[in-house]
Amino acid sequence: MNAALHAAAASEELYWDTWASPLGTLAFAVDAAGRAAQLDLDGKRGAGRDARGRAAHVRAQLAEYFAGRRREFDLELAPRGTAFQRRVWQTLREIPYGVVRSYGEVARALGRPTAARAIGQANGRNPLPIVIPCHRVIASGGSMGGYSGGLARKYRLLALEGVSVGLEHLAGLDIKLSGTQLAAELTNAIN
Repeated sequence: MNAALHAAAASEELYWDTWASPLGTLAFAVDAAGRAAQLDLDGKRGAGRDARGRAAHVRAQLAEYFAGRRREFDLELAPRGTAFQRRVWQTLREIPYGVVRSYGEVARALGRPTAARAIGQANGRNPLPIVIPCHRVIASGGSMGGYSGGLARKYRLLALEGVSVGLEHLAGLDIKLSGTQLAAELTNAIN
C-alpha cells in the first residue's frame, strides 16, 4: 500500500531535481530525509538546493508510472499543508489507479459530505500532483472540473490510466493523441 504521508515543517530545506517526462519537464523536491515534498508540472524549481541524487527514487517511480509499470507510488511523502489538506490528500491516495471519484465522493469518504468545495480547494493546493492523484477527481456531473496542471495534462494522465473521458469536454484543449497513441508515446519516451 502507499507509504505514509507526513507533515513537513515549512522551514525545512528542500532538494530539487528535474526530469523530462512525457508531460514535459517536471521539477520535484525531497526533504532532508528523502521524503517527496513537492512536484511542479511546469518544471519550476522552488527554493532549495540541488538534489544531487537524493531524489533518484522519486524519478524512478515517476518513470515507472509513465511507462505503465507502476500503478501506486510507494514513496514517503512530506507535503506542506494544513491538517485538513493533508487529510484530503491522504484520501486522494486511496483512489485506485484508473478510477475517478467526484469531489462529493471524496467529501463523503472524509465524513464531511457538505465539504465538496473545500475538497476542491485542497485538491488545487496539492503540492504533489500525480503522486497524490488529484487528477482522478472530477465534478459530480462527470465534467473534468479543474486541474492545477491544466486540463490537457489531466486528460493525458487519465488516458494513461485507461480512463475513458467524454469527448464533449475536449473543446479548446490541445490534445492530439488517442489513448492508444498516448500510451505508445509515453512508453517510447521512457524506454
